[in-house]
Amino acid sequence: NALDCQGLARVDFFLFDDGTVVNEINTMPGFTTISMYPRMWAASGIDYPTLVGTMVDTALARGTGLR
Repeated sequence: NALDCQGLARVDFFLFDDGTVVNEINTMPGFTTISMYPRMWAASGIDYPTLVGTMVDTALARGTGLR
């Protein structure tokens, strides 16, 4: 909420005994068929073509106002 992030991102963080520290928000993590993000979706039953199609459809439906 603090950064108003939407869509795909990879958030790197460190866990310490006294709390959590956000290190980096990567707005376009690796996205090849062997990258972690698509592999996690594949493990839940969503294959790469379906994932890419869903992301494109979602982006088009949301729109950005850019041309």
